[in-house]
Amino acid sequence: MAADWLIYRGDRTPHDGVTRLPEPPKWRRFDGGPVLPDVTGDSGEPHQARTYLPSDDAVQQVNAALYLRRPLLVTGPPGAGKSTLAYAVAHELKLGPVLHWPITSRVTLRDGLYQYDPLTRLYAARQEAAAAEDIGRYIRLGPLGTALLPYARPRVLLIDEIDKSDIDLPNDLLTVFEKGEYEIPELARRAEASAEVFTADGRTRVTVREGAVRCHAFPLVVMTSNGERDFPPAFLRRCVTLELRQPAGEAELAAIVREHLGELADRSDDLVRHFFARSAAGTLATDQLLNAVYLCRHAGDADRLALADRIMPYLSGAADDD
Repeated sequence: MAADWLIYRGDRTPHDGVTRLPEPPKWRRFDGGPVLPDVTGDSGEPHQARTYLPSDDAVQQVNAALYLRRPLLVTGPPGAGKSTLAYAVAHELKLGPVLHWPITSRVTLRDGLYQYDPLTRLYAARQEAAAAEDIGRYIRLGPLGTALLPYARPRVLLIDEIDKSDIDLPNDLLTVFEKGEYEIPELARRAEASAEVFTADGRTRVTVREGAVRCHAFPLVVMTSNGERDFPPAFLRRCVTLELRQPAGEAELAAIVREHLGELADRSDDLVRHFFARSAAGTLATDQLLNAVYLCRHAGDADRLALADRIMPYLSGAADDD
């Protein structure tokens, strides 16, 4: 397959390739506005983004999500680089800081869209009536709500560990993902339904008109899952899916260690071999190996393998491991 269609190449060199995206499919076109200017700045995890080595499959699926304007559901074991992928894409495509929405069992759709603080507004009204009239001061968009603002370029939204959510959240997200919009009832029911509200970035205010937000460029939504639950078919068919795996061999592991640690990775072949051999008996994460290589490099005459074992406990399997 020709590579010239790739917007995200996975080579970690920042570029403006996202401007080459063709018009979306007719069923995924959005017309939110007025269009907001591009958001600039680092992705938020500069080291991780600049050292991430994506697989060919990851590059292909990220591009599929970009072209189709669909969420990307990334599954895989802990430490496989699921979350880091979002930062790597934002870094290479110069899409600004990643909007991060960590999920727990208590999170609801509204938490991701916006928060309204009526108590602070009531207190302000007692001090100064005019302060309460500016309702936008008491509304802060969440990560999802900010990602759906009508930006000229797509924002990157990381919905982290969606498998930990309440059972209803994936279905609740479907409507928002399909429509690319949402309503803020506290604004919509006012006679003056427009207001300047705070974004999840916390640094700017944007105008929400008629109590509704509609995207212009659908965000790149990266949802991560550790595989702790199954998702409904209606949710899965609206996502581009990607399964990440741990490195398949010692050479791949060594390349990752070199990218992260540079010259500190010298003479770490024994630790790479040891990690790869131990991983056959249970789940280990690549960042455990990075910790072991770094520590052993500075530990002098310590027993390297014994020290590595102490900071590389199995995450699952090998129940008798100390």
